[in-house]
Amino acid sequence: MIPSSELILNPDGSIYHLNLLPDHISDTILTVGDPGRVAQVSRHFDSVEFEGTHREFVTHVGYYRGKRLTVLSTGMGTDNIDIVMNELDALVNIDFMARTVRPPEERLSLRIIRLGTSGSLQADVPVGSHLATEHAVGLDSLMQFYPLMETGLETEIATQLQQSLALPFAPYVVRGSDLLREQLGAGMVMGNTVTCPGFYGPQGRSLRLDLRQPDYIARLQNFQHQSAEGAFRLSNFEMETAGYYALGRLLGHEVLSLNAIVANRATGEFAENAAAVVDELIEKTLQRL
Repeated sequence: MIPSSELILNPDGSIYHLNLLPDHISDTILTVGDPGRVAQVSRHFDSVEFEGTHREFVTHVGYYRGKRLTVLSTGMGTDNIDIVMNELDALVNIDFMARTVRPPEERLSLRIIRLGTSGSLQADVPVGSHLATEHAVGLDSLMQFYPLMETGLETEIATQLQQSLALPFAPYVVRGSDLLREQLGAGMVMGNTVTCPGFYGPQGRSLRLDLRQPDYIARLQNFQHQSAEGAFRLSNFEMETAGYYALGRLLGHEVLSLNAIVANRATGEFAENAAAVVDELIEKTLQRL
């Protein structure tokens, strides 16, 4: 039995942070960072059966062309993704009444698709494009606390990147869902996303504070790993994808990050209408689902 201090439930039986009951989610979940973007997705639904709000977590459940979908806001950062992924998994794979993990034959695998904004690292990944993340590279510390198993290629990339950036810790590298990427990523840029533990210094931005490595962005842009599978480079960065991919692998869920490119750090551009770029990604994803 899982103690109440570990599996925390609200008085109505809902999971602690998301404030959701098992019936409140579908098996396909669209996640967005901004709580205000939930309605930007659900306005395309034919009907909405549930709306819930708790802290930064806003949830709408409804139907799009007969398919039941959940859209959920997460807030920013892999610390929030740790909450979201663990609590979504608990909703489908833990018996709240008995406080026990369901046996393997009863466990469900969710399909979780992140619809987020991102900045490009490369001049040839233009503002206004949509990018599907193949590998995510975590520069955060989340996987220091979980037994993530990486492939040989992933470990090689992580080791080389640690050396290239002169990091005092090892990054982690995780491949996302091939199944979802094949279904949803047609015509999009295929890329490898760096997940950063912040928006300013960790993404190479300097306002009043100097960076420890003035050439940090250039090191990310120029990084390449050669293997039998071809050349690996870093295409864009944001603040959540690696947490999604790593926890998805650990928990057994299919996870894909789709990125609306609203800035290009190589050219110094920012999208004139970032909301339109995001909305195009939302509509494209819904149609393909």
